[in-house]
Amino acid sequence: MAETQGTLVDITTPDGVADAYLTHPAEGGPHPGVLFYMDALGLRPNIKEMADRLAAAGYTVLVPNLFYRTRRAPVFELPEIIDGESRAKVFEQIGPVMQSFTPELAMRDAEAYLGWFAESPLATDGPVGITGYCFGAGLALRTAGTYPERVAAAGGFHGAHLATDQPDSPHLLADKITAELFFGHADNDHALPQEQIDRLAKALTDAGVTHQCEVYRGAIHGFTQADTSVYHPEAAERHWSDLLDLLRRALS
Repeated sequence: MAETQGTLVDITTPDGVADAYLTHPAEGGPHPGVLFYMDALGLRPNIKEMADRLAAAGYTVLVPNLFYRTRRAPVFELPEIIDGESRAKVFEQIGPVMQSFTPELAMRDAEAYLGWFAESPLATDGPVGITGYCFGAGLALRTAGTYPERVAAAGGFHGAHLATDQPDSPHLLADKITAELFFGHADNDHALPQEQIDRLAKALTDAGVTHQCEVYRGAIHGFTQADTSVYHPEAAERHWSDLLDLLRRALS
């Protein structure tokens, strides 16, 4: 793995300025771009460590603070480890922010993030990869369907509400997607029950999207996040293998 160089950057969006974490190999370049969609807990040290690991594999990784309209990161006050006891209090902070962050706002921001890659000398020309976690997996799917010509691959892990019965469900964009997709679902996930897993897979298959949908047995929602009590080391390592395989195929 290469040494990485991380810094904070500001990205102008139609609604203001989004702070973001940027990381890339310290030497060489430019490198293929990867847009990293955080989970609902926000841009924090654990997310930056994950981005650094991805960058060390040879990518220029941008992790925007999706909640920049509320404040610059860190947006929430979090304990060192988010466990069952602290989770309710944490989500009291997160709930109102999540409710105000609509799909329309998210995709308006996504255009700015993709534009940043197109203009950055640190990123190679052409479409980017995306990885997303929890609600970020839905954003990865939605971005691939909204900006198909700019996304070559999208991975989503322990995704939430990917294929609901609502008119704005992200799976309804399947027929617009040209990227290769990979989803690593948590077993018995309250945020993505089996009916949604099946609905997502059917939509992607019917649309002819190259994809894999895998269920990581024994892992629960949030399994990639090492600063939570639901972290599952084996499933997290499997996610890294699956994600890096996807990116190598699509961005080489």
